[in-house]
Amino acid sequence: MKTRLAAALLASVALAGCDALISPVATIECAGEQTECLNTWFEEKFEEQLAFSPITQTALGRKTDYDKIDDFSADAQLEQLEWMRAATAEMEANFDYDALTPDAKLSYDMWKFRLEQAERAWEFREQAYVLHQMGSAQSNLPTFLLTQHKVDNESDMQAFITRIGAIGTAMDQLLARAQANAEAGTRAPRFAYDAVIEESRNLTTGAPFDDGDPSALWSAAERHLESLVEKGEITEERAEELRAETRAALTDEFAPAYGRVIDWYTADKPNTDEATKGVTALPNGDAFYAASLKEMTTTDLTADEIHELGLAEVARIQEEMRAIMDEVGFEGSLQEFFEFTRTDPQFFYPDNDAGAEQYIAQAKKHIDFINGRLPDYFGILPKADLEVRRVEPFREQDGAAQHYSPGTPDGSRPGIYYAHLSDMNAMPIPELESIAYHEANPGHHMQVSIAQELEGVPKFRAQGGFISAYGEGWALYTELLAKEMGGYEDPYSDFGRLSSEIWRAIRLVVDTGIHAKGWSEEEAVQYALENSPNPEAAVRSEVQRYYVLPGQATSYKVGMIRIQELRAKAEEELGEDFDIRGFHDTVLGGGAVPLNILEQMVDRWIAKVKAENA
Repeated sequence: MKTRLAAALLASVALAGCDALISPVATIECAGEQTECLNTWFEEKFEEQLAFSPITQTALGRKTDYDKIDDFSADAQLEQLEWMRAATAEMEANFDYDALTPDAKLSYDMWKFRLEQAERAWEFREQAYVLHQMGSAQSNLPTFLLTQHKVDNESDMQAFITRIGAIGTAMDQLLARAQANAEAGTRAPRFAYDAVIEESRNLTTGAPFDDGDPSALWSAAERHLESLVEKGEITEERAEELRAETRAALTDEFAPAYGRVIDWYTADKPNTDEATKGVTALPNGDAFYAASLKEMTTTDLTADEIHELGLAEVARIQEEMRAIMDEVGFEGSLQEFFEFTRTDPQFFYPDNDAGAEQYIAQAKKHIDFINGRLPDYFGILPKADLEVRRVEPFREQDGAAQHYSPGTPDGSRPGIYYAHLSDMNAMPIPELESIAYHEANPGHHMQVSIAQELEGVPKFRAQGGFISAYGEGWALYTELLAKEMGGYEDPYSDFGRLSSEIWRAIRLVVDTGIHAKGWSEEEAVQYALENSPNPEAAVRSEVQRYYVLPGQATSYKVGMIRIQELRAKAEEELGEDFDIRGFHDTVLGGGAVPLNILEQMVDRWIAKVKAENA
């Protein structure tokens, strides 16, 4: 799912102005049951925390602080952590864990888990790559304005203009953090520098910056102004005044900040390693990578254990691939079959805009098909709409991973499945179906939308962010689930499903190979090419992704396997009483959770079903 407002951006949301942090822990008067009081406290804390993040408020469909952008400074990052520490101390001092209901205990544990995440982020802040090619702030902040800031009236337009300028401030703050990390010995790989420079130039090229075609934000502003005039919200004269204000925000605040980013990344680029290295080469890098694996998998698996798991999964999946190779009558080795599906024109749409439109249309057909089967496998269904879109030109990358951007809890903005379609030769048709299920239904769109729409679950759980092992594990699990639901009638599409799954197994090998075993970028690329049918452009893009997001690639397979294990356990213990809809509702019915808490939830469901059928 990467991206969305990307997880990296949301993780940087700052919480400022916490004067109460130096005060003693507050005593809370509770006249009712402990669980009732704790849930009330959670709702209050959610609103208190949300008030510090204008970006998250907008992401959730609210128009409060609509003219503001979050504080991305290092000081604000520390203030967020201090707020979390103080809130957790308050919770521990005022609520008796043993007196809580099982679900309230889960919420209590989840709150402490969120603090653990914040502590890790702060401990290893100097090892973080602040800006890079994988949906970091230089592209995500403009994307946020383009896709999530609605303009319904003049006030909204004024807020849009103010936020353009505020992005300039944010980029200066993020640049300062990148410079501080460089001083501490942490520089992103050279290709990440290139991407930051290119995306920054793309955003500041064209009107009103020069005589070229309109830039992305200028085009959006023109559309907003035209719409407001048509609706009678503003006059033509007022539109011209707002147009001038937009031009000033872009040329006087936005572009100069991006110019400073371009200048520093260009000047500092020679200081990057000529041969790309994993994060264990950084100061304190071994500890950072171990913490990254724990963060991304929510387990204590070591790099060696994950590497061996990947090797075993690659071997297992290749046996299933050989069976399909035999089914379609291909004569040759598996590697030759890989080359056939990687290069034969029948497996690709034309490399042009028409081909991109065909790709999106076919993805919609697969999603429509699976939507008709959902009630047989799920009791809880999402209410939110879904759209399939091509990634905006200023941030589109050849072969980059497709991703999902959540909608709003009230349904006013749909969830969006985004596809990078600038190089159709990197987008093989056999994998299209499984990717559609992964990003849309029953994958990310279903998982995220159901969480946002939950009732009776504290908002910090329902709307509190993404946990990679859970979210990506679920989406990968649903790629296989879709086969149970009647998908993949074409054997090549089923091969595409296996190609998608083996890629996640390869990630276990390659991510740990890069960061824990000293593999070079070329070694990682060659291993992936030898063991999968993915096109080389996609492989190289993916491998570079693993360098800047250490450990994240391991979350998919680890999460999927755990969900499969929990389902097998439930099927064995419940026998004829096992209900697939009940199992899926249990997995999706509590918001994003680490895998150990997911196991507790499934165990409780098993016990409940047994009691009901005793």
